[in-house]
Amino acid sequence: MGRWRDGTGTLSVLDGAGTAVPLEIAASYRARTRGLLGRDGIEGALLLTPASSVHTFRMRFAIDVAHLDRHLRVIAVRTMRPGRLGAIRPRARHLLEAEAGAMEAWGLRPGAQVVIAAGIAPGQDLRT
Repeated sequence: MGRWRDGTGTLSVLDGAGTAVPLEIAASYRARTRGLLGRDGIEGALLLTPASSVHTFRMRFAIDVAHLDRHLRVIAVRTMRPGRLGAIRPRARHLLEAEAGAMEAWGLRPGAQVVIAAGIAPGQDLRT
C-alpha cells in the first residue's frame, strides 16, 4: 500500500461485482479539502487518504461514504444527503466517496476487502 499521491487509479472489490471502478485519489491536504465540492457528480469513486470523517456541506448531490481501515477493509458504508456531518470512525484511515447507490452496485459492504491500483485506468492492459 504505502503512501499514495494525488492522481487516478482503479478500485476493485474482492468478492464484489467484479468490475474495475475508475478512482480519483486525493492524498494532499488541498485535494482532500476540495473533495467533491463544486461537482454535479462523479464517475467512479474518490479516495480520501488519510481521512476518518467527511461532511457534505455545500455538496450538490447525495453520496455513499465507505470508511476503510489501514488494510483497506470496509468498516462502514453510509449514504449522506447534502448538508450533513458524518461520524468520526477512529479505526478509519481512508474514505471512499461515490454517488449515492453506486457502492451497493459494486458489492461494497462492511467487511469487504478493497484493492486499489494507483495510476492504472480501467481497461488498461497491464502486460504492456
